[in-house]
Amino acid sequence: MNKISASAEAAVADIRDGAVLMMGGFGLCGIPENLIAALLAKGVKNLTLVSNNAGTDEHGNGTLIRNGQVRKMIMSYGGECKAFEEMALNGTLEVEWNPQGTLAERMRAGGAGIGGFFTPTGYGTKVAEGKETRQIDGRWYVFEKPLKADFALIKAWKADSLGNLVYRKTARNFNQVMATAARTVIVEVEQLVEAGALDPDSVHTPGIYVDRIVRGPKYIKPIEKLTVRQPAGAR
Repeated sequence: MNKISASAEAAVADIRDGAVLMMGGFGLCGIPENLIAALLAKGVKNLTLVSNNAGTDEHGNGTLIRNGQVRKMIMSYGGECKAFEEMALNGTLEVEWNPQGTLAERMRAGGAGIGGFFTPTGYGTKVAEGKETRQIDGRWYVFEKPLKADFALIKAWKADSLGNLVYRKTARNFNQVMATAARTVIVEVEQLVEAGALDPDSVHTPGIYVDRIVRGPKYIKPIEKLTVRQPAGAR
């Protein structure tokens, strides 16, 4: 089975209005830059994005939000995107907030076929409103449901032609778990090698989870907040 797409545009061609998408990355690290650009150009609307964050106005999920393509965010952090802030406050964008670890575990549960789990995180806060709570061994817990998606758009450092993936450092945080929790998994990679070229012990996501692969033609690899230390002696 050939999993290699000719372009990012071809890889996202069947994503329609109203789709639920898991969008990989941690901040702007390990985001599927080329797939996001293809979605932006495609113009699909009313999307629900499951992601750690909202990106920025210039990069990542923030570009889709600013362009009016996103109806709902299921996320942990939105502090670097002005468009997200404005739309969330004026009610034009629905937001479902999750503690970061809870978000990751909800996706893991979705991928593992688990019907939900109890966590103490968020008990007694707005996060717990409307959810089942239970006392276990003297401590209160909140019940969280699993998360699944129609598509996962993720970024890996390297893949072979069968879809076996290797992530690099921080990019592994959410991309790996998302690869298990979506009906269709679309991966963009920096390096594409032949089957058998990867050390099996280095594979983070087996190819059985991957449906499409595209090699990104270019990367900006932006930084949310660039902090530079002054040279010694500078004032």
